[in-house]
Amino acid sequence: IDMSQEDMGGEDDGTQRENGRLMLADGLADRGPKSMTSGSGQQVSNGFTTSTPQSPRESGTGSSAPLGGLRTLMVQQTSLDRPRETWSKKMDFLLSVIGYAVDLGNVWRFPYICYQNGGGAFLLPYLLMAVFGGVPLFYMELALGQFHRSGCISIWKHICPIFKGIGFAICIIALYVAFYYNTIMAWALYYLLSSFRPTLPWSTCTNPWNTANCNRYMSSDHNVSWSNTSTSPAEEFYTRQVLQVHLSPGLHELGSISWQLALCLLFIFTIVYFSIWKGVKTSGKVVWVTATFPYLVLLILLIRGATLPGAWRGVVFYLKPDWEKLLSTTVWIDAAAQIFFSLGPGFGVLLAFASYNPFHNNCYKDALVTSSVNCLTSFLSGFVIFTVLGYMAEMRQQNVDAVAKDAGPSLLFIIYAEAIANMPAATFFAIIFFLMIIMLGLDSTFAGLEGVITAMLDEFPHLLVKRREWFVFGLVCVCYLGALSTLTYGGAYVVKLFEEYATGPAVITVVLLEVIAVSWFYGTNRFCNDVQVMLGFYPGCFWRVCWVAICPCFLLFIIISFLAFPPEVRLFEYQYPPWTTVLGYCIGVSSFICVPAYMVYYLLNAKGTFKQRLLKSITPVPSGDSHRDFIVTNAV
Repeated sequence: IDMSQEDMGGEDDGTQRENGRLMLADGLADRGPKSMTSGSGQQVSNGFTTSTPQSPRESGTGSSAPLGGLRTLMVQQTSLDRPRETWSKKMDFLLSVIGYAVDLGNVWRFPYICYQNGGGAFLLPYLLMAVFGGVPLFYMELALGQFHRSGCISIWKHICPIFKGIGFAICIIALYVAFYYNTIMAWALYYLLSSFRPTLPWSTCTNPWNTANCNRYMSSDHNVSWSNTSTSPAEEFYTRQVLQVHLSPGLHELGSISWQLALCLLFIFTIVYFSIWKGVKTSGKVVWVTATFPYLVLLILLIRGATLPGAWRGVVFYLKPDWEKLLSTTVWIDAAAQIFFSLGPGFGVLLAFASYNPFHNNCYKDALVTSSVNCLTSFLSGFVIFTVLGYMAEMRQQNVDAVAKDAGPSLLFIIYAEAIANMPAATFFAIIFFLMIIMLGLDSTFAGLEGVITAMLDEFPHLLVKRREWFVFGLVCVCYLGALSTLTYGGAYVVKLFEEYATGPAVITVVLLEVIAVSWFYGTNRFCNDVQVMLGFYPGCFWRVCWVAICPCFLLFIIISFLAFPPEVRLFEYQYPPWTTVLGYCIGVSSFICVPAYMVYYLLNAKGTFKQRLLKSITPVPSGDSHRDFIVTNAV
């Protein structure tokens, strides 16, 4: 510590002590206006102090000296900067993480992929991919965020500065997700508002939007003949009234914006803004509703579905194992992709949420609990969906696979909506079901935008911290304007394009670079030492092997499979032309390009020889000791 003789002599130096307080080792405290540092806000220690007090013997002078000799002083280090916000309760954090991980994909994607890839046999590759790939990545991100207490951009100077472009790429990917993900909630809100009537509008063929091909094909309708050109009233309501895709020939001509969907999306973004504008203090309270309500609805729908005629057919179809499917590579690819997108590492959200935790919070236990809840929710959702699909198959006198041929939102907005319309108390079940879809989407949106907000506030604190509300407002406006293309008559085609290309390959590549940077450049030993300082125990051999070798191989496997087997994109009757594939990859690369661009920028702007620049680019800057409150030193 730099101290002048006048300071030590107790003279009035006229400066106010704002950066800490002085405490004598014998219990006497001097709280007077003594200047302890050469400038307010400077670090009292170097970057490598320990959290345990040093004894006087460490100065090499023996035991504590009498008055006038060497005495031990304890300095409580504080900061002039605004202290970092923290969660009000531990449960706020857990519910936020669960709400983020459990999203719409758990309800529609997992059941569909499960039955498509061997039913019960699919659970084996799914669990293996979770244990060796998904959960270790989940744990790593929570630990990184909690230790360095930074968002996904500024954290990289403490890990490997040259990889800072990863943070910017993550923010762009999060914006792309916000452009299309909230539109699905706008569709659900349209359905919810349409549900407040005695007869659900997608249960009859007598509406203005219906065509001559509309047929209610249920076993009770004996006079109806179903042909290959027939469409159900639920399908026509979804495609012709909500989406209005019949007014757009394809991506080359999207048509005008649907004002009904524009108003629904505006309402969704209004809820999002007032939930996250003040930070985790407010969003942590909102998730008590948005994260728990879906479980109540899933339980109600499960009980209702289990009592429907033919429900057992759906359950058998869902879980009947087809072990031969495990020999197919696509099953393992689907399992890896599903667990990765379900747990959601790489979107900056886990880093942001964990950065608001107390430093010694047990994030290891949190990772195991939340990832287990997420996987069990996916499994439970399969029963909720397939009991109803079995009922539909029984009523239509068809096979379950004929009923469950649609994946994605169509499974919810056509098949499940039609099943609800044919149940007793249809209005009640429609209202709670579409409320559940909105809730599932909302907390994932809160999380995705909070990842961007935290990253930008940590990177530009002097500019944005005191203007958080305005920054969040601007971000929400950008997301709304970016989503306008998805509200057009051909908007469903845009949603599908973003879903297939804009986020998937880009975010997996980003996470691959992230795990390589942490394990190979920052170093697994250094990372494990950080975890030990934080949690009090050293990560086991299993976790270290996963971080160094298994997780990179897991991610590389998914990337290669994406490139080797590009998805054949199709929606309704529209086959995406070849130029849309080029457009899709351009959108995906537009976010990932931040990584090499920043590397070039960093090396060009650093000082010294090329070797010195390279060495500096992979040398982490020690984190400030904001989490270590007491630093003990010896002074005369």
